[in-house]
Amino acid sequence: MSFVIWFTGPSGAGKTTLAHALEKKLREIGLNVEVLNGDGIRSKLYPDLGFSEKEREMHNKVVVEMAKLLSKNGIVTIVSVIAPYRKWREYARREVGRFVEVYLRCPLEVRIKRDPKGLYAKALRGEIKDLTGLDGKYEEPENPELTLDTDKMSVKEEVEAVLRRVKELGYLKDLINS
Repeated sequence: MSFVIWFTGPSGAGKTTLAHALEKKLREIGLNVEVLNGDGIRSKLYPDLGFSEKEREMHNKVVVEMAKLLSKNGIVTIVSVIAPYRKWREYARREVGRFVEVYLRCPLEVRIKRDPKGLYAKALRGEIKDLTGLDGKYEEPENPELTLDTDKMSVKEEVEAVLRRVKELGYLKDLINS
């Protein structure tokens, strides 16, 4: 059995960027890796799904099930999804088992400046409401395995921090030596 690294944080915190950088590094050391990007899954599987709490819960349950299946089959799975509610991340932890929650913390002004999808600009113009991390709810993790301040670190430093934590948990050793 493998493990799941679950990146959580508001839009613009750096989840997708870090997920792909970590994926590359894990592949370099010979691991089978898959990235589950929340936006990608949503757009391909159910593009008409909205963002109500119930719809977000369904989306998160699909991502959890996919991550669990991949991990069970020996694939290191990196999940990049906002997952704004603690109860859903705790559900993911219970379902997956070998789970590493990584909270990407980043100040609002930096996320607004980055705004990779233009969501903050739209929200600030009133075109969208309840943007997670702006006027929408986001419950910060209480006990993540790792918290990264992405406004103070390079992507390379973030990758190194995640790898260090995963090694401390013994997950990489299990896979590399098997």
